[in-house]
Amino acid sequence: MPDGRLGGWTAKTKSMEPVMLVAATAFGLIVGLSLGLTGGGGSILAVPLLVYGLGIDLRTAVAMSLVIVGATSLFGAVIQARSGHVLWRAGLVLGSGGIVVAPLGAMAGAALPDDAVVLMFAVLMLIVGAQVIREGRGGEVPSAGSGLACTRDERGHPEPTFACTSKLLAAGAATGFLSGLFGVGGGFLLVPALLLVGGVSMQYALATSLVAIAVTSVSGFISNVGAAGSIPIAASLLFAAGSLAGMKAGAALKRRLPSHILRTIFAGAIVIVAGYMVVTTLA
Repeated sequence: MPDGRLGGWTAKTKSMEPVMLVAATAFGLIVGLSLGLTGGGGSILAVPLLVYGLGIDLRTAVAMSLVIVGATSLFGAVIQARSGHVLWRAGLVLGSGGIVVAPLGAMAGAALPDDAVVLMFAVLMLIVGAQVIREGRGGEVPSAGSGLACTRDERGHPEPTFACTSKLLAAGAATGFLSGLFGVGGGFLLVPALLLVGGVSMQYALATSLVAIAVTSVSGFISNVGAAGSIPIAASLLFAAGSLAGMKAGAALKRRLPSHILRTIFAGAIVIVAGYMVVTTLA
């Protein structure tokens, strides 16, 4: 049977027995909960769970994760729009920058050794986590005069000026390239981009990132579907069902938690996953 591979890790492909279908639902619940609560962690959790938990080969797992995470993110954006925290224009602009550049990142990633890509991703995640924590010390919203952040209107939303749109497109392009390079949906990168460039609060960044993730996932899926093997339909549907349920639960829980707690959870998740990737790759 073929091996699935992610960085320095391998996993044997297994048949979809009933216990694996139950596991697919549970794994989907974890992915959806992460997306709903932190706006990130979708593909970075989905791909290892599909490869190591369900025994699916890497390329098929990447294609599956992008469809599931993209659909779950869009669903999450719709249900969170009721709270008024989804900035559709900013999310679409950010995602548009990423959808064009993501295939270039995928090409670059294919030319690099797997272990090098994993370690580079881990280092980037540690830097992002530290930046999110540092920005949070000075207040909930980054200063609009910091140079990176867009100017904001009276509601605290980024103004749709040429300068702001350009910044969001550039941030989306950089995020899209890194997303393609590392083979993930980009939530861990899109949330900091919205915090630092959009100049919005954590609540808005978490909700709006789901729009950009959904858009960017389309490009990632198109880039990876050709290399995917036979996709297990039952496991995919159950994983997606669990993910949608987890998204709804995560979104409901997010509304009950203070923004500084969400910021801490987000940064902590980044550091934990990055540390696991480093230890596993170097082991």
